[in-house]
Amino acid sequence: MVQRKKRQSMGRPDPIDIHVGSRVRLRRTILRMSQEKLADQLGITFQQVQKYENGSNRVGASRLYAIAQILAVEVAYFYEGYEGKVVYDTPKIAENMENIDQHLKSRETIDLVKSYYGIADKAVRRKVLDMIKSLSPSDK
Repeated sequence: MVQRKKRQSMGRPDPIDIHVGSRVRLRRTILRMSQEKLADQLGITFQQVQKYENGSNRVGASRLYAIAQILAVEVAYFYEGYEGKVVYDTPKIAENMENIDQHLKSRETIDLVKSYYGIADKAVRRKVLDMIKSLSPSDK
């Protein structure tokens, strides 16, 4: 059985609530969906979506499932990369995952992903990806 600490005092959000909220915001932003649109589909106010995204309100299981359906991801997506949950075999893997997580949250990465998926032609998208890979140093 997993033991969780009591919710932090002084009104501070629990780190897992912050993480889940940030993943909701990331996915919603990648899909170019407004807080208002997500809220409408959930039948709540956009202020409630804001509270979920900043972690000040905890997302219940049924609501998280509904959010996953709307954002077209598995529920597990919202927990990916959570430090309290993930155990790595080596410090090198953990360091790489932290770097990847930082990059995924950056405005530049979000803009890049939005622009990439804005390319309607799948073949052109593939060529853009191949070009980026050819410009990037390989770790192989």
